[in-house]
Amino acid sequence: MLLKQTINYELIIFGRFKPSYMAVNKNAQIRYKVLDKCFSNPYKNFYIDDLINHCSIALTEHYGKEATVSRRQIFIDIDFMRSDAGFEAPIIPIKDGRRVFYKYEDASFSILKKPLTNDELESIDNTLEIISRIKGISGLSNLESLETKLLGTKDSNRNHIISFEENEFLVGIENLTPVFNFIKNKQVILITYKSFKSNEVHEYVISPYYLKQHNSRWFLFGWNRDFQNIQNLALDRIINLEIGNQSFIETDIDFEEYFEDIIGVTNFEENQVTEVSIELSENIIPYIISKPIHGSQKMKGNILTIHVKLNYELETLILSYGENMKVLEPINLKNRLIERLKSTLNQY
Repeated sequence: MLLKQTINYELIIFGRFKPSYMAVNKNAQIRYKVLDKCFSNPYKNFYIDDLINHCSIALTEHYGKEATVSRRQIFIDIDFMRSDAGFEAPIIPIKDGRRVFYKYEDASFSILKKPLTNDELESIDNTLEIISRIKGISGLSNLESLETKLLGTKDSNRNHIISFEENEFLVGIENLTPVFNFIKNKQVILITYKSFKSNEVHEYVISPYYLKQHNSRWFLFGWNRDFQNIQNLALDRIINLEIGNQSFIETDIDFEEYFEDIIGVTNFEENQVTEVSIELSENIIPYIISKPIHGSQKMKGNILTIHVKLNYELETLILSYGENMKVLEPINLKNRLIERLKSTLNQY
């Protein structure tokens, strides 16, 4: 319930590790990805202590508890990455006085760019076969999308024939896995946060419960100990995450129900569900029918009605359709949109 089932397939879809090793040691996968970033960074030199520190931090954030990597392990990882059984990575030592730092001899190299091997292709085939057997099970409808992603990954050695709406430059995505593990392990998080609306940095003590994606951004929902309510925090505005020493506060909130009456992620719990009536232009009606804006949607002629709580995301969605949508009711929503449109016009 914390994340869609596809999160379990992250390394199969996006990772570039040998299938045999992928099954054996997840820690190694994390270290290889960290080392790969260090070796391919053209602007900074990474000495052995730097590599140890970066790998230790990554493992600590991933598992939500302190982890350390030995000097010996880093050298074993470098040897494996260089080997034919690994990635044939062109890692070279460069002397800097008495010290040595490590880089890729070919600055454009990355273990994530290597073509799929026969073993990896076979692993994807096996995964596709498993998905084809279970994707019809109730509650696993999202596997249809996963299957298509895997097929696209398998064909990545050839011309691309499909694209997904994913932002590879998304800020804060590195917080997703550690936050997921904090939720799973029921650990309190001390979050250093800076919102878009303020220049000030704040610290929040959060009992984390749920992750939700909206408009290609990830949001964490949890209990704020100081405010004594549910708070949502955008992962891309988090500056730092630490394990808190306070006790975790449990919740009985059903987050499927929590989002049932809203569009987006802002739920003003004191607000009542309102009937929103919208007049549609003729050319947009087929689009709205094929892609409903909310589960409560009903159509009668060119009039669309939904039952939702009013929030900023609803306003933004309506405005995104421009002249193709005209709010009829409620009046307070209509007036709010008029104010936003006037403010927009004043910018020109």
